[in-house]
Amino acid sequence: MDKLNAAIASTLTIALALCFSLEAKTLAPVVEVEEEVYSYTPANNGAGPMWCRGSTCIVRYEDSVFVSGLKTIPDAKALNNCVPLLYHRDNEGWHLIYEGKDRTREPCPLVVTPDARVLMSVNPTLTPRDAYSGPAQPRILAFSASKPASGFHTIYPQWEGEPEFTEHSYRSFAADGVSGERVLFQNVGYTHVEWAFQDRQGHWRAQGRLAWPWGSEYDEPQPIRICYPTVALSNRTVYFCGVSDVIEPYKKWRDYKYELTGRKWDYDFRRLFFTWSSDIKTGKFHPWLEIASRDQTCGWISPQDLYVSPSGEILILWTERAVDDRLRDAFFPEARQRYSLESAVVRNGQVIRRSTILAGGEGLGSQRPGDARIHITPRGRVLIFCYIGNHRAGQSGNYIIEAFADGTYSSPVPLDLAKPITRFFTTTPRAGNEPSIYLDVLGHSGNTMRFIRIRVEGL
Repeated sequence: MDKLNAAIASTLTIALALCFSLEAKTLAPVVEVEEEVYSYTPANNGAGPMWCRGSTCIVRYEDSVFVSGLKTIPDAKALNNCVPLLYHRDNEGWHLIYEGKDRTREPCPLVVTPDARVLMSVNPTLTPRDAYSGPAQPRILAFSASKPASGFHTIYPQWEGEPEFTEHSYRSFAADGVSGERVLFQNVGYTHVEWAFQDRQGHWRAQGRLAWPWGSEYDEPQPIRICYPTVALSNRTVYFCGVSDVIEPYKKWRDYKYELTGRKWDYDFRRLFFTWSSDIKTGKFHPWLEIASRDQTCGWISPQDLYVSPSGEILILWTERAVDDRLRDAFFPEARQRYSLESAVVRNGQVIRRSTILAGGEGLGSQRPGDARIHITPRGRVLIFCYIGNHRAGQSGNYIIEAFADGTYSSPVPLDLAKPITRFFTTTPRAGNEPSIYLDVLGHSGNTMRFIRIRVEGL
């Protein structure tokens, strides 16, 4: 209870500030730890340790850090040829505290709660060992954050009806860092996503289905499956933002791609959609809002992060590529290639501000923005940890950018890392993590998952 009261007090303190950092202050991040957590053998099943990138596989509770991972089973048939792992880091280093026995395909998102629990979303298959694919049963494993080696207990989410879940879950797990309540989303086919909401007492108070937006403009109108979403839960309001993930919907482009690749499928990833539920207990979501699109030039969009400010404004980050180079000469000869990190602020269902944080490409310079995640400090500063690629020698690496109240951003501050990382998770507020002076990062370098701790405030 004391922990919950402390979390509430911390949040109320931050609420006195505006949406983003109020004034420019010198950023002086210090890399304190950079080390290996575990190595893995690629499972070649279409997923991998970074597959659930809209959620996170790293959380912090006080001085402890927890990381979920995957271990490939050599003699098991893909797709379900992995088992989940959970690691704990204390002052003595990393310890493996759990290795699952049930096979799965995708990594296992984590959340942390104010009552000192680490919850891991798992999706074990129900198929025989030699089956390629089939049904799965979502579960949540609950560990003690204060006594991590004491074992776990299993929680079974309660869904609407009996959804036909498989190993292709595309699931998202989010928690309210003040109340400890959580919501789990899991895709079913190409039509909708199932969701279940658990309150602070552990009761499954609501569940339902979120139908995908409708692609009426496609050659064959169809639901627009949304994948890799960033999901946030705050005071029982749920925010959901993800990218279109359907087989190329325009025949002329699909046929052209087939001539290039020999594959009858090629997924689009180029429209960013947002929705929210004002009260998840009602089961009602607002109409979908299209935040960004590269549909006209067969481009590409990747969701990066989403932050709900104390004042209720939502900061959304994503990356863009303007055009598919494979199709440009044939279909868009006048288009100019552009790579960018973009942001939008949404209030009351409307986009009130858009900003390009970084951009490169033809006529714009050699930088190429990559993945980006939002971190909140105890003083309410909004920081963006990102990767910026640059073909100029020595200029590619990880940086921190600060977001200010007037919609502007600081210049990128480089980090002195022995091994920069291009793909990563952080201890995001969307997983229940408290604002912290430590920016904890889990990313991969080759077939190794690495941990980085950066001190960003109080130097």
